[in-house]
Amino acid sequence: MPKKEEVLELIKQANMQMDMLISDTSVPKNVRSAVSEAKSKLNEEGEFTVRASSAIYSLDSVSNDINLPPQARTVIWGVLSILESIKD
Repeated sequence: MPKKEEVLELIKQANMQMDMLISDTSVPKNVRSAVSEAKSKLNEEGEFTVRASSAIYSLDSVSNDINLPPQARTVIWGVLSILESIKD
């Protein structure tokens, strides 16, 4: 498990990536909605690992959406990778 400062930095990075997806109108609305949900779960109070796991669950459901533009899929995979590193 990374130190608290490292986890907070990882959460900040994930939030920036998710904000980019949420504001991207080429991303389908259902995906933006799932990303918003993941972001709110990540920023709740509680254990970092639980928050990261909840966010991963939300993002994982849309990461294989057939309508997802390739660049958005890459960003989602990057966010999932960041969240996985928080969880470990």
